[in-house]
Amino acid sequence: MKRAFSGVQPTGNIHIGNYIGALKQFVELQNEMETVYCIVDLHSITVPQDPKELKEHTLDVAALYLSVGLDPEKSIIFIQSTVPAHTELSWILTCHSYTGELSRMTQFKDKSREKESAPAGLFTYPLLMAADILLYDAQFVPVGNDQKQHIELTRDIAERFNNKYGETFVVPQYKGTKVGARIMALDNPTNKMSKSAENEYSRISLLDSPIKVKKSIMKATTDSDNEIKFDEENKPGISNLLTIYSVFSGMEVGDIEKKYKGCGYGQLKKDLVEVVNDSLVDIQKKYNEIRKSEELIKILKEGREKAQTISQKTMERVKSKLGLVRF
Repeated sequence: MKRAFSGVQPTGNIHIGNYIGALKQFVELQNEMETVYCIVDLHSITVPQDPKELKEHTLDVAALYLSVGLDPEKSIIFIQSTVPAHTELSWILTCHSYTGELSRMTQFKDKSREKESAPAGLFTYPLLMAADILLYDAQFVPVGNDQKQHIELTRDIAERFNNKYGETFVVPQYKGTKVGARIMALDNPTNKMSKSAENEYSRISLLDSPIKVKKSIMKATTDSDNEIKFDEENKPGISNLLTIYSVFSGMEVGDIEKKYKGCGYGQLKKDLVEVVNDSLVDIQKKYNEIRKSEELIKILKEGREKAQTISQKTMERVKSKLGLVRF
């Protein structure tokens, strides 16, 4: 049976860009194939974290996984650091990759720009991501398109290992979304929506209050011609709002354009506030029910056991191919 793997970092509240670009697809895929989803807490420590906040954010993300519709009966849900094989395989992949290919990673360039020295973990981040994926023999990796380059690196390393040692890893495929794979910042629609952006109104988090959602949308950058038309190059702000409207309402972008033909941006924004808030109500209700519950911990423990069973089989296969002594 086909399998998909993905994960989300526990740094700050998950915003609608994360939801549209990844989580929404997570839920859809669990009805089509085996799915393994983790909270990638080890990835988050490539930059300094407050230990108490990291712990809380990790559980926040786990609760949001369930709140958006992930079902522990259909998906394996666990915390990355609770399964040691992730770091073990990461080291093995580090020994089979090259500094040149890692230095070409766009995210590393962006995050290390203007820094005299960057953490080594930031440089090797894609290798831990590759280990996450390859441990579970995943054919598909549903992530935002900003991660596509990392999936290509994972494929290269898997093929390199297979060519050298014989068939060992499943070579995964990137699985993006057709609409809304890249949601942009509300205050600057030329930049991707980000959890770390200084302006809190540049994003809409899944746990934002209705008032905060309204302020963020009404403050959103548009343009001066007042025509509601999808045109990412010339009208990035309106195009971004139309994409968000489409995903949360289920309407095609073209139908939304027709609905608001001759209307001003104010009416579009006002209606979008209602569309988004209506969509977040159920997510927030489920989140508040499960976040502090024993059920959440039980689900994570059961997910860890299932993930360990699969990952241990992969590590036995890998170690045998490498000639590491097994007892």
